[in-house]
Amino acid sequence: MINKTFTIIDQVGIHARPSTTLVQTASKFSADIYLEYNGKTVNLKSIMGVMSLGIPKDAVIKIIAQGADEEDAIATLEKVMTQEGLAEQK
Repeated sequence: MINKTFTIIDQVGIHARPSTTLVQTASKFSADIYLEYNGKTVNLKSIMGVMSLGIPKDAVIKIIAQGADEEDAIATLEKVMTQEGLAEQK
């Protein structure tokens, strides 16, 4: 199991469009991938779970991956969040 912590830099936080992008990216991997924010953990492959967190700008989140392709999953999600201007690694 590996994890990375990020700070959300998008002005409106993780809203519908970036949530969809993150879920679609996470769903490409066989590893179990979770998003943790404010003491709550949700499956990053679930759009409803991600949206339910209501993650604002400047929030600190953690992405946790466990499985055969966990390293690729974390690296790819980090790349997507950086390219989308959504988050930066803490």
